[in-house]
Amino acid sequence: MSAPARTRPTAAPRPADPDVGLPANALGKEKGVLEQIVLYVFVVVPFLALAAVVPVVWGWGLSWLDVGLFVGFYVFTVLGITVGYHRYFTHGSFKASRALRIGLAVAGCMAVQGPVVQWVADHRRHHAFSDRAGDPHSPWRYGTDARSLAKGMFHAHLGWLFDRRQTNAARYAPDLLKDTVLRRTSRLFIVWAGLGMFLPALIGGLVTSSWAGAATAFFWAGLVRVALAHHVTWSINSICHTVGSRPFAARDRSTNFWPLAVLSMGESWHNLHHADPTCARHGVLRGQVDISARVIWVFEKLGWARDVKWPDPVRLAAKRRVEATAGAAS
Repeated sequence: MSAPARTRPTAAPRPADPDVGLPANALGKEKGVLEQIVLYVFVVVPFLALAAVVPVVWGWGLSWLDVGLFVGFYVFTVLGITVGYHRYFTHGSFKASRALRIGLAVAGCMAVQGPVVQWVADHRRHHAFSDRAGDPHSPWRYGTDARSLAKGMFHAHLGWLFDRRQTNAARYAPDLLKDTVLRRTSRLFIVWAGLGMFLPALIGGLVTSSWAGAATAFFWAGLVRVALAHHVTWSINSICHTVGSRPFAARDRSTNFWPLAVLSMGESWHNLHHADPTCARHGVLRGQVDISARVIWVFEKLGWARDVKWPDPVRLAAKRRVEATAGAAS
C-alpha cells in the first residue's frame, strides 16, 4: 500500500485590498523620495518635541510670552484647517472674498498638514468612500475584531500618511486646480509651513532680545504647537469614527466626541458633519461648542463670507427622525 500523500498546510487568507473598488483614476502619482523625507520630518520631529514637554518645562521654564504665542498660533493655524481647508475648500460651506480665500489657504499651510489641494483631495475621497473600501483613513479598514481595530486606529490616526499612493487631485479637487493663484499658493506649501514654524521664534527673539527667547518660542509655539494640532486633527479620523455618540443618521460610523470639541474648534461634532457635510456648523445641538462656526459667522458679519450654509432645522429634524426610526426597527 502506498503512503498517503502529504498535504501542505493551507495559508491564511490575505485580507482584501482596502482600495478595491476605487475608480481607475482615483490614485495619482506616488510620493517622491523628497516628499517622503519631508513628511517624516514634519511628523516625527514635532511629536518628539511633544514627548519632551515635561523635562523641558522642568529645565527651562515656560514664559507667558511662550504661552501667548502657542495659543495664538494654535488657534490661527487650526482655524486655517477647520474653517479653510475643511469647511470652505473641501465642502463649500460658504463663499469667501478673494483675500479671505488666499488667507485661509496660507493659514492652513502654516498648520503643516500638507498643501491645500492634496488635503482637499484626500478628504473628498474620504467622504466618497467613508468607512468603506477606498477610504484613505478609516479605522475599520482591517476588520472589527480588537486586533484589527487597533491596527485600523493606528492607520486612521497616522499610518495612512505614509502610503506612497496619493489621491488623484485632478479627480477630487479639479476646482482648486483651476484657480491659478490658489494652485501656486498650494505649491508654496513648504514656504508657508516654514513661516508657521519659525515666525514664533522671530517674535520671541525680538520681544525678549535674546536667543533663549527665540529658542523657547520655537519649541512651544513651533514644534509643540504643530504636534498638538497634528494629533487633534488625526484624532478626528481615528477616534471620531469609533468612539462617541451618533445622534444623526449617517451612512458610516462617524461619531461626536465632546472632549475634543474645543481643541478641534468644533470638528469633533463629526457625526452631524457626515450626516450633512456642507453645513457650516457641526455642533448643532444644545451646548455643543463650535468655534469654527462662530468664526464663519464673524466673517459673514464683516462681509468677507456670504451664502453661508447654516443648519436647516427641518433637515436636521428629518435626519434625527430617520435614525430614531431605524433604531426602533432594529
